[in-house]
Amino acid sequence: AMMSAIVVFFNMISYMMTPFQPGTALVIITGIAFGPEAGFLTGALARLILNVFMQQGPWTPWQMFAMGCIGGLAGSLFSRRGRRPRKGMLCLFGFLAAVVLYGAVMNTASVLLWSHSLQWELIAAACAAGLPMDLLHGGSTALLLYLLADPVQGKLDRMREKYGWGRG
Repeated sequence: AMMSAIVVFFNMISYMMTPFQPGTALVIITGIAFGPEAGFLTGALARLILNVFMQQGPWTPWQMFAMGCIGGLAGSLFSRRGRRPRKGMLCLFGFLAAVVLYGAVMNTASVLLWSHSLQWELIAAACAAGLPMDLLHGGSTALLLYLLADPVQGKLDRMREKYGWGRG
């Protein structure tokens, strides 16, 4: 709940710069620190709460699913290794997760929500039209992971050890 609130806070502050979503990096870091379940729940809950404050619509479950998958995947890939992932690998994961996973889910959702027929050409066109924003989202996620991963993971690791929270 605490990490979801932090994600919502930072996303609300930066909502004017649409592709700059610091919450994606924080969801990834949470998944790494506390495991895949906590990563999924943090991402999904943060998107739900953010959409209640900002703009809620039929795209909300799609955003919850995409952000939850990013947190869960980060926890599955990186939390069980016993040591922190290398920064380069983490930044690459953050970039690809924002562009490929979140971008593809949301671009496909826009076609499914606003079109009467499912056509692969429409999905490809939506993905191509959304690619510049997805690249900015991925770049900002990679940059924030490069800058924040070590300090924030250190704080979360210390909290996990102090309070005995497991890694899913």
